[in-house]
Amino acid sequence: MEQIVKEYTNGEVTIVWRPDLCMHVMYCWKELPEVFNPQKRPWVNAQGATTERIIQQVKRCPSGALSYYMNDEKDEKKAEECQVTVEAMYNGPLVVNGHVCVKRDNKEEINSNGAAFCRCSKSGNQPYCDGSHAEHPFE
Repeated sequence: MEQIVKEYTNGEVTIVWRPDLCMHVMYCWKELPEVFNPQKRPWVNAQGATTERIIQQVKRCPSGALSYYMNDEKDEKKAEECQVTVEAMYNGPLVVNGHVCVKRDNKEEINSNGAAFCRCSKSGNQPYCDGSHAEHPFE
């Protein structure tokens, strides 16, 4: 399946949208409707706010469906090393390696070695995997 990638620019910054990653949390259009408006086509108006405000909002996208790059740096893009890697294990947890901060019950837990998150919804230690998927197979 071909992945759609759309770009919208104000000349200084380019907003990159990958709709297949969107979780519809709605931070973008509820917090910056001058730029993000799903009722309009195109739904992104890169002229609707300052570059700084657009960057601030795009950084709040929890799914990565929205990202950005500065136009004057596009040709200077360097391969970035991943600070965190995420792997969906077959019929198992979502394994995150790298420095991660996990918020649970309004308390911040820091796990510098990574974490394994439950995907089967049967763990007794949510959001972490406790191996319950072995008794409750899923795909």
